[in-house]
Amino acid sequence: MRRLAAPLLAVTVALVLADSAIVTLALPAILFHLRTTVGEVAWVLIAYNLVLALVAVPAGLLLARTRPRRLTAAGIAVFAVASAWCAGAGSIEGLVSARCVQAVGGAFALLGCLELLAAEYGERRGVATWVAAGVVGTAAGPVAGGILTQAFSWQAIFVVQVPFAILAVPAALLLSAPPQPSADRHRPALRPNLTLALLSAALTAALFLLVLLLVEGWRRSPATAALAVSVVPLAALAARPVARLFRPSREVEVASGCFLVAGGLVCLALLPAADLLWTVAPQALVGLGLGLTVDHLTSQAMELRLPRVKHAGWTIGARHAGVVVGLAILTPVFTADLLDAQVPAQEAITSLVLDAPLPPQDKIAVAQALGGELRAQQGRVPDLHAAFAALDLDPAQQPAADRLERDLGAQVERAATRAFRDSFLIGAGLALLALLVVVAPRRKVAT
Repeated sequence: MRRLAAPLLAVTVALVLADSAIVTLALPAILFHLRTTVGEVAWVLIAYNLVLALVAVPAGLLLARTRPRRLTAAGIAVFAVASAWCAGAGSIEGLVSARCVQAVGGAFALLGCLELLAAEYGERRGVATWVAAGVVGTAAGPVAGGILTQAFSWQAIFVVQVPFAILAVPAALLLSAPPQPSADRHRPALRPNLTLALLSAALTAALFLLVLLLVEGWRRSPATAALAVSVVPLAALAARPVARLFRPSREVEVASGCFLVAGGLVCLALLPAADLLWTVAPQALVGLGLGLTVDHLTSQAMELRLPRVKHAGWTIGARHAGVVVGLAILTPVFTADLLDAQVPAQEAITSLVLDAPLPPQDKIAVAQALGGELRAQQGRVPDLHAAFAALDLDPAQQPAADRLERDLGAQVERAATRAFRDSFLIGAGLALLALLVVVAPRRKVAT
């Protein structure tokens, strides 16, 4: 068990940071199961990231003044209990409340694991393990969530976390780390933390909006969407070996990563068709940018700063505050754009129905069924299949109805793709702001 303790804590770090985005592919299922709205279901993501951002620094201050073993174990235990609560939530209010508690436990677990890993592996290897586990968790979260949702249900996302967290509680108690000096020796690293916040806001567009586009806009299954967005974590893992071929400086590497994220988001905004293949190259750019930036910026924000756990708290707070800002900016933008896209989409649907080679009475039946579905799904990208499934058509007219359904589906996909365009471009703008922070001249300190 002693040999497994540190790996279990690394898995815990990955789980806590994966939870910032792991429910993204499950949001449509949660929206349907809990009978809520897009704005309300977004709080499943916002609440977790907001509480984690607010609690991270106080948790770091408390852990810096004590031996972190018991506080870490307690945080992991709270995280486990809250994960089980999330799985059993029967309302959106209950799920959001559970996510808040989960984030409180996650903050103590995350920062406590840093101290225990550093004590077990040594400063350099321990911090590197903590950072790497966080990058993997952040990138792989949506993929894991989509696979679990498709294979089982959205509740399975939280159920599978419970046994890992339960095993990590005794693992934390087996390790020990001395308290760091309580004196605050260094100011928070403003530049890397600000860059992390802006970049996290931009990455929210890539992870949150893209999966919503795939599942809600293009009607791909969660498993298909999970497979599609696996490009991001794979590219993030490949970023470091690729960078070693060119041996750039740290500043050049981070600046290049910000530029790649911005470029990938611009490409997502300009997708020429609703085809998964068109998303591969933009996602690869985003993943490479993620792999080139987050670990360097996190290490830079913590490098030689004591107490270490406090500065880690500032870094975690900055990252998740950026996620919250990204969600706060992007959610109302793409929601409004979806509403704006409904009128021209409905006009195009009307034109396609009128031009369809169907008898007049069948056109009327189709129009009535479609009107009912559009009203029932107001504010969402409509799924028109139910309207056609409810029709009682002559078998001779079924091929024409099937062709009409395909044409309408393609029209809805085009409208959804356009509706997400502005949000992707805003995300690209946030990544470019992060780039400006990186390349801004440094103020010289008088000696």
